[in-house]
Amino acid sequence: MRDINVSEVENTVRDLCIKANRFLPESLAGCIECALKTEKSPTGKEVLSDLVRNIEAAEREELAICQDTGMAVIFLDVGQDVHFVGGSLSEAINKGVSRGYTEGYLRCSIVSDPLERVNTGDNTPAVVHTRIVDGDRVSVSVCPKGFGSENMSAMKMFTPSASITDIEDFVVETVSKAGSNPCPPMVIGIGIGGDFEYCAYLAKKALCRDVAVKNPKALYKDMEERILERVNKLGIGPQGFGGTTTALSAAIEEAPTHIAGLPVAVNIGCHVTRHAHAEL
Repeated sequence: MRDINVSEVENTVRDLCIKANRFLPESLAGCIECALKTEKSPTGKEVLSDLVRNIEAAEREELAICQDTGMAVIFLDVGQDVHFVGGSLSEAINKGVSRGYTEGYLRCSIVSDPLERVNTGDNTPAVVHTRIVDGDRVSVSVCPKGFGSENMSAMKMFTPSASITDIEDFVVETVSKAGSNPCPPMVIGIGIGGDFEYCAYLAKKALCRDVAVKNPKALYKDMEERILERVNKLGIGPQGFGGTTTALSAAIEEAPTHIAGLPVAVNIGCHVTRHAHAEL
């Protein structure tokens, strides 16, 4: 059994909130730079050039990449041989988020009640997904999620008779309906399988996968490639001004499901789909 003081979790979450909001993952930044070279539309090229300069400026000036610094979504993989000491793990996570957003001068966007709409003032509480895994390590991923893109997400409970083409059509239709709202070029996270809520979790998890990593199964890797190709033929383009770069990546995560169901969720991310990771 390995003891970890919850203060370590608090400090890690604090630092990751700031890092994720200031520094885009290297592979995603690289995708935008590559798109700048391949984009066919002159206007699209100009917009992508602006996005590259914005990413560089945020890093240089230690500012948030985007004014919407997102809802703090945290994936916590806890080794079963870990024992947390020194207080409440849940409180430590939210203290870390609070410190990260207030000390990092990040916009606080969370309201305490969905209808009463009173801002909590420190971007808490976070959405936390905890998973028990083997070992004595703790993996922490902080994935701030802006809602311009989150609002464009969708889910559908297909029946098992649905074809792969039906699923791909649904994803492309979701992106088409989203148009310029998610601040394209987008990152598309897709969950297939599980049940109603787990499918949405899979889509979020897919959205936070490194864009350089493809699904290891050929079936899903091929789907990712076809979806990305079809989406980029929609003509929405960078920031919706038209062009050949509507999305930078499409990622699928799958899970076993019931014999009577085939849930599919699409979680859309903007061009600053942010995440930062650490291990304790």
